[in-house]
Amino acid sequence: MTAPVRTWLYVPADRPERIAKALASDADAVILDLEDAVAPDAKERARRNVVAALADGHRAYVRVNESGTPHGTADVDALVAASVPPAGVRIPKCEDPAQLSGVAERLGVPVYPIVESARGVECAYALATAHPLVSGISLGEADLAADLRVTDRNALTWARSRVVVAARAAGLPSPAQSVWTAVRDLDGLRADTDEGRRAGFFGRSVIHPEQIPVVHAACRPDPDDVAWARSLVDTVRDSGEAAWIDSTGRFVDKAVVERALWLLAIADEDQNGKEGQTS
Repeated sequence: MTAPVRTWLYVPADRPERIAKALASDADAVILDLEDAVAPDAKERARRNVVAALADGHRAYVRVNESGTPHGTADVDALVAASVPPAGVRIPKCEDPAQLSGVAERLGVPVYPIVESARGVECAYALATAHPLVSGISLGEADLAADLRVTDRNALTWARSRVVVAARAAGLPSPAQSVWTAVRDLDGLRADTDEGRRAGFFGRSVIHPEQIPVVHAACRPDPDDVAWARSLVDTVRDSGEAAWIDSTGRFVDKAVVERALWLLAIADEDQNGKEGQTS
């Protein structure tokens, strides 16, 4: 099982010094941002920085501008013409599955639609299944809250659940949570990430390196759960049975085994990260 991504670190693509720091960070994935973090008069320079970073062999994702806009079209053109493609492309403000499919077809790399409007939420499953290259779907909560004219974060609960269900119904990974904008409130980040995980999200987008270890810690499974998962997987290998009652009296079937494998993938990724920090 592929290790799930815990942190997606955004970095403004017009700031090469920040790009270098982001690529050297402990983030699981780095997103070179051509959209919100880049002023209109810096867009072209940012595109050149992205193409150069990719050509240098850095594995990175890219967030382009909204599809159908001049900047969005120029972003896609630049990535299609690049000598080295990105690992994937985040596409903001998605509402139209046909348009998303066309962009995915042009790019030829994994795409990640971001839902940021009421209409986008209504089309979440259609977007998640718009093209075989759609590899994940997530919310952009700031823009969504503005579109819905809400100020209470709890008002987004239904939209969050809608995207979680759409992702899993489409066979995609659990969605990453939206950015926690209160950068210095690390306790709030930890609590919100814990809450999101219980609601079906996994990992989240981050905008500052100090947020990375907090999110990684929040994603870390309980040691007792990991021990249970390892024991269960060993039992499956030994018995070969499709379903049974384990030693604790719990019914075990394919879905339970898949959850155990998911927990082990997370635990192994976390352990690999720790070893990398001490080596």
